[in-house]
This record gives sequence, structure tokens and C-alpha cells, in this order.
Amino acid sequence: MKELLNNIIESNRRYTKQGELAAYIPELTKANKDALGVCVTTLDGQEFCAGDCETKFTIQSISKVISLIIALMDNGKEKVFSKVGVEPTSEAFNSITNLETKNLHRPLNPMINAGAIAIVSLIEGENSECVFNKILDFTKKMTGNENLHIDENIYRSEKSTGDRNRSLAYFMKSTGVITKDIDEVLDAYFRQCSIEVTCRDISRIGAVLANDGVIPWNGEKLVPKEIARIVKAIMTTCGMYDESGEFAVNIGLPAKSGVGGGVMAAVPSKLGIGVVGPALDDKGNSSAGIKVLEDLSKKLNLSIF
Repeated sequence: MKELLNNIIESNRRYTKQGELAAYIPELTKANKDALGVCVTTLDGQEFCAGDCETKFTIQSISKVISLIIALMDNGKEKVFSKVGVEPTSEAFNSITNLETKNLHRPLNPMINAGAIAIVSLIEGENSECVFNKILDFTKKMTGNENLHIDENIYRSEKSTGDRNRSLAYFMKSTGVITKDIDEVLDAYFRQCSIEVTCRDISRIGAVLANDGVIPWNGEKLVPKEIARIVKAIMTTCGMYDESGEFAVNIGLPAKSGVGGGVMAAVPSKLGIGVVGPALDDKGNSSAGIKVLEDLSKKLNLSIF
């Protein structure tokens, strides 16, 4: 496995040149555009890493998977999906058009920004600090990493440039999707996106989902099986934004990307995969990271289809 991962990383490094860093969050432009790493976590606890696997990056939209799990555990699926849909989108992840023209009552799915912000508003907690700490503590359990923390510079950069997210949130407040204080909801959202991880951390998140919510390294039942199933289904149809269909055809795995360059994938009953490649394609997904996942899926016959 180690040799396979090394070969896949080296053969796909050239694709980092085809992507660009996420400039709409200024602090993200400080990332190493040429970095590319991968980690695989099996369900018997083995881990195999290659390339720039120790590169740290912010979790960004991969955190939407974690907040969705918590919201479902707090509220149940009926309430959650009365506020947020489960349909894929052909628009960008930060689209306002979806809210205005597709469905005034709820965002299309939990993996786009509008849906993720609504999901955070459903997490139980007195204020943004309580909600964020709940998300952070759960992320620590899913990764087995008690040392996780936010990148303060990224957090401040996200918060100071997050006007489109504010627009989405206030629109949803006007239609009743969000009932909490907008500043509190967004503060928790910006913080969750700013949690600093490595591809080992996100591969472990994928492994927990692949194992139906059971933590492979200690056997703890962290996520109810039904919720793990729901989340993997939404990842499959919506996790790669408006590139989700192409990703399903070429790679065929439940996955979630983030504009920090990470991609997390769950191979049901087999393993979790974490990839980092900060150079992004025009959909906001890691340009080289997707190629790594494509090679890995084909060589190990991982597609669920």
C-alpha cells in the first residue's frame, strides 16, 4: 500500500500546476500550492501515508459533515431536513441564486454554504462558543486527535471577508430557516471551517463513516449507523459541490472537499481516505487531489457503483 500511494502521489504532482489557491479568503493564499499528500486508514486501524501528508491545512467545508452529524443527533432527521434539503446543485457552493429561485423555504443541501450555515444554527448550544466547542470536541473524537485547534489567522480572515455568507444567513433568517442570532451562528461556522488538520485526521473521519459510525481504533459507537448512512449518501450526491456527478462517475466514493485543499472519502466497510492538495480547480475542489483519488479508486477497485 505504501509503495502504491507513493507512486500515485508522484505521478499526479503535475496536476497541482493546473489549480489555483482559494483567493477569496486571503489567508489561504499563503498555502503551498505544490503540496500533495494522502493518508489511508483501514478499519482494522492500520494507516498508510505518502507525499506531503504532514502538511497542515484548515478543514473548511469538510467540517460540514461533522456539523451535519451533530445536528442530526441533536434534532432527528425530520426536523433537520425540514430546514435543509438533500438535493444536488448545479450552482457554485456559495450561490445566492439557489436560495432565491430554487426553494425559498430551505437551502438545497447541507454541503453548500447556505445549507451548512442552517445546519450550524440547529446545533444545540447557548451561544457560538458552546456550539463550536461541541463541534471541535466531536471532531477530536472522530480523528482521535486531542490536539486539534483553530488557525486564528484563517478564522479572522474568514470572518472579515465573509460577506456572502452573511448575505446567505440573513436571507435565511428572513424566510424562517434560521431563528437564532446570525452573528452567533456565523461565528461558530467560521470557527469550524478554521480547524487545522492533516490528511491523517480527515482519513480517520472517513474511516469512522466507512465503519458505520464505529471508531476503528477503539470500537466506540460514536455515530448512529442510520446517521452515518444518511451522511454518506449526501456526500455521494452533494459532497463535491457542482462536480459531484462527475466525481461519482470517475471515482464513485462518498467524499467531501474543502477549499483548504482537503478531500475526505469514505469507502464503506473498507477504509477512509484523506488527501491534501491546496491548488483548486474551478469548482473549488483539489485539482491534484481528485486525480489521486481517481487513481486510488481504480487501482484498488473502490467505487461503490
